[in-house]
Parts: sequence; C-alpha cells; structure tokens
Amino acid sequence: MQKADISFVTAAALAGLLWASHSTSVAADPEAQRVSNIGFVLYTKRPAPGTLNARWMYSTKYSGPGIATGGPKTGFAGNYHVRYFYDSGEFSDEYDLVIDKTGDVYKASWITNGKVQAIGVGMEVENGLAVGWRRVADETSAL
Repeated sequence: MQKADISFVTAAALAGLLWASHSTSVAADPEAQRVSNIGFVLYTKRPAPGTLNARWMYSTKYSGPGIATGGPKTGFAGNYHVRYFYDSGEFSDEYDLVIDKTGDVYKASWITNGKVQAIGVGMEVENGLAVGWRRVADETSAL
C-alpha cells in the first residue's frame, strides 16, 4: 500500500471510529441520531502562509467549506481565526481555533468569547490535517 493510500485509510478509519463509538451510545434516542455530537474536519494548506482551507461535517446533517487565517507560516500548530460555511454558501460559524501538537498528535479547540465550544484530536495525513471533534456543553475540561 502506498503512503497516500495509508493516509486516506487512516483518516477514514478515524472518522468511522468516531461515528461508531457515538452511534452505539445514542441508539435509543431518535433525536440524538438525527444530529449526533460528532464532527470531522480536514484542513489543507493554501498558497498564502498561515492560511488553511477547511472541509467540515457535523453529524450526517451539516457540511461545507471554511477558511482559517492568521496561523503560523509553517506547520499546522498555532492560533487561527476560522470561518465556516454550509455547502449552500451560507455562513455557519466562526471561531478562534487553537491547534497544539505533541509528538504526532494534534489537539484542537474552537473558542468564542473566551469559551471553548468544541474540542478535537487529529493527525497529519498526506494532504492535510484530519481532526475528529465534538461540541462541549459548559465544559472547561481540556483534551
């Protein structure tokens, strides 16, 4: 298997594990099945240093593009301002995004008004940074 194939398989496995782990815990709640608290985003570098494209999904119901700006000139770890849109082009959300790296593992936090709104973990794949995430509800715990 080539490196590109392994990266894609790894990213797909991460998304599948996140979905599977959540779907078993909410099987009895039909409302939770419609919008699970699981998301996935793939960040890819743009030509402008410190800028990332995003392709995101939340549950199986919402998805779209996004753009993160203000990050470091190299790598993915750093502080960004990110704006997300729905596939229709309509604005969705915006956050201060903090990406930290320890070894090969990335941790991400999406923040508004100084409050963490979502947390995630990820890893580099051949074409970018793949991150699984979930929203937090009045939680101050970090990853």
